[in-house]
Amino acid sequence: MLKKKIIIFLFLFLSSCGYKAMHSIENSINYDFSISELTFAGERDINIKIKTKLNKYTLVEKDKNFILEITSIAKKIIVAKDGAGDSTSFKSIIKIDAKVTLKNNFVKKLTIVEEFTYDNIENKIDLKKYEKEIRNNLAETATDKLIFKLSNIQ
Repeated sequence: MLKKKIIIFLFLFLSSCGYKAMHSIENSINYDFSISELTFAGERDINIKIKTKLNKYTLVEKDKNFILEITSIAKKIIVAKDGAGDSTSFKSIIKIDAKVTLKNNFVKKLTIVEEFTYDNIENKIDLKKYEKEIRNNLAETATDKLIFKLSNIQ
């Protein structure tokens, strides 16, 4: 009886349902567009993150060939203060504006906004590291959304 349960458990555990992540490397090949030209303005570290994610679309020439002009903006806003006037909560906002051109014809202007609210940390060095990590994660998420929107342009 125990042997049957183990076999059933192993069968259920080892069999997969065929799930694949939507933005995985395997599925990125299915995006039917390429980027012939990239220009950036705004926050340097965010633009570097965007450029590294979009570089794989510049290597292959496809029917939908875009020219992108990307402007990025990062803000840090104080959300809450305590009784002494010290900040207790912040909001980090990243905004990406992309002007998409297809074959010298203006197609679309895309705007993507990502935000995250977090609490203050007493240690300022740890706070700076945490804020940098948040900005990187927001830039990556916004870039994934930009890629998805580019793949849906007709």
